[in-house]
Amino acid sequence: MITIKSRRELAKMATAGAAVAAVHKAVREAAAPGVALLSLDEVGAAVIADRGCVPSFLGYLGSYPATLCLSPNDVIVHGIPDGYRLQEGDILSVDAGAVYEGFHGDAAFTMGIGEVSAEAQRLIDATEEAMWAGVRQVRQGNRLGDIGAAVAEVGAAHGLGVVEEYVGHGIGREMHEAPQVPNYGAAGTGMKLKTGIALCVEPMFNLGRRHTKVDDDGWTVRTEDGSLSAHWEHTVAITEDGPQLFTVGDEPVPVEAVEAPVGE
Repeated sequence: MITIKSRRELAKMATAGAAVAAVHKAVREAAAPGVALLSLDEVGAAVIADRGCVPSFLGYLGSYPATLCLSPNDVIVHGIPDGYRLQEGDILSVDAGAVYEGFHGDAAFTMGIGEVSAEAQRLIDATEEAMWAGVRQVRQGNRLGDIGAAVAEVGAAHGLGVVEEYVGHGIGREMHEAPQVPNYGAAGTGMKLKTGIALCVEPMFNLGRRHTKVDDDGWTVRTEDGSLSAHWEHTVAITEDGPQLFTVGDEPVPVEAVEAPVGE
């Protein structure tokens, strides 16, 4: 685990986060029935390059083959973009990472393609609600368990499967740093949060059971029971000016200034 020690480092992280936010906006606008996942990956790559950044994911662990993780329907995370063309009623999780001068930004969202079922929309909304509940726990003096407890409470309230095998993480000079940020746990337990820490809060909820399986490609993670899954994530840092979100727009935004769109 590292801590972000200077405003210059924060500025670099902000540039990476702004690139991720721009990717999200561009992919939202481009995703529609009939569009191939590979085309969306090209959109993401172009935006990251235009922002003077490089992809965090491409070549990750020496083998990830794409710029984005695009995970439709029962894919939880790490879906590899391919020739699959989106269909009306699909849901799609979009995970993007960018690095600028050695500092990373990482965020994900799930969207419906065209008109989706009421249950699919409930899953998307509840997962987003849980992310905001967790983000609001990232502040000076709280503990790591406060984040997971807040996320899990939302999942339980909606009767959803809370994925445990894949979790949030610290972020900074590496995309994945200590500590791990589980989407479950007990409030008041774990590491104390302090100024300089940057975390990715990223709940993954399933419409069915929480259990997972991995495809033969070694990357694609699916729900074991074939149910739909949703994934939301933001990068948040505890700065001298308080907790700030780095992946919502062109500039960091104080967490307290963001009106969570769901469940608040």
